Amino acid sequence: MIAFVFPGQGAQYAGMGRELAQLYPEAAEVYARADRTVGFPLSAMCWEGPDELLRQTENTQPAILATSCAALAVLTGRGLSSDITAGLSLGEYTALVAAGAMTLEDALPLVRSRGRFMQEAAAGRLTAMAAILGLEPDVVRDVCRAASTQWVVEPSNYNSPGQIVIAGDEAAVQDAIARAKGAGAKRVVLLPVSAPFHTSLMRPAAERLTPLLERLALRDADIPVVSNVTARAVRDPREIRDALLAQVASPVRWDDSVRTMAGLGVRTFIEVGPGSSLSGLIRKTISGAKTLRVEDRATLEETLTQLAVESRRA
Repeated sequence: MIAFVFPGQGAQYAGMGRELAQLYPEAAEVYARADRTVGFPLSAMCWEGPDELLRQTENTQPAILATSCAALAVLTGRGLSSDITAGLSLGEYTALVAAGAMTLEDALPLVRSRGRFMQEAAAGRLTAMAAILGLEPDVVRDVCRAASTQWVVEPSNYNSPGQIVIAGDEAAVQDAIARAKGAGAKRVVLLPVSAPFHTSLMRPAAERLTPLLERLALRDADIPVVSNVTARAVRDPREIRDALLAQVASPVRWDDSVRTMAGLGVRTFIEVGPGSSLSGLIRKTISGAKTLRVEDRATLEETLTQLAVESRRA
């Protein structure tokens, strides 16, 4: 079985998708549709930056989604399909486009609003996010509880065994970092992120997103989509909508999502879109997992070659 997986915020870089659009008409068409949908040259922002604009959350999210969908169009245009799909945070929306539950035109304005709502939910508040390496989930949760007596800090992303991101008020995050080091963390890395995503501090964003999702005409997914929040495969529109709303202010269970896909028989994971972070997390979570990528011509050709070799062996 093959899973297509899609990256979230942080994977962006100026120049992403440009080669695909230059070489493959189906990728260029995705960007043209994206530009028409958002009403400004999103494609130019993806290809040229500047980085300051690309880093703004309300731009980052549609830019990554459009680039991932462009890579997806090239991949599916060569006859490849997936049996199941998932995406990290924002990437879950791309997964739903890939599964036919929503269209690109549905998703782009939705994630642009989502990005703005998430950014504004933390406006005027000193916040931070940090990756903690080398501690068990229960220990990280205990550290966060101990550091939350006055301010908020919570686990926000369970990325892989031994890599958990925490987020919240800056003072509480710094307290949690000190406690995590005292508990034996191998390493702690502050992340250059502008809001405490996937924590209870994002509830105002979830509330603002609710009417937009309620108005969206979601369809049954053609293939299962693994939810970030529950790590279960969903296809029903009601379940999808509930999962997307819960996701904004709940931790991303990416490690469990990968285990779910592996448990259902996935042996090959193809990361579709900018960057390679998901491939590394998947290999840390599932020993022996095969990971491939599609973000430019070189990775596309390598993926097609590897799949052809596997097909001949089978």
